[in-house]
Amino acid sequence: MRPDAKIEKVYLYPRHADFRKSIDGLAALVELDIKVAVFDPVLFVFLNKPRNRVKILYWERNGFCLWLKRLESERIGKRGLGKRDGFIFQSKAR
Repeated sequence: MRPDAKIEKVYLYPRHADFRKSIDGLAALVELDIKVAVFDPVLFVFLNKPRNRVKILYWERNGFCLWLKRLESERIGKRGLGKRDGFIFQSKAR
């Protein structure tokens, strides 16, 4: 269950997300805040307020995948990312 090699972009939600939300709630955030279909070959990344947890949502062939990672002693920072339509995104390196 790894993201497909055809992933074109990675979108980072610019505000902290409510981590009680699961697949449906996060997919709704994507569809309401930006005009990118959740079924496109992209990753959607969400951070919690203390920035020690990350959720990654993507569509894979026949259903959604949702990954969660919890950092024990570090925090996730912002750098090397550009803004577009309220989301911060990183294009796939070629």
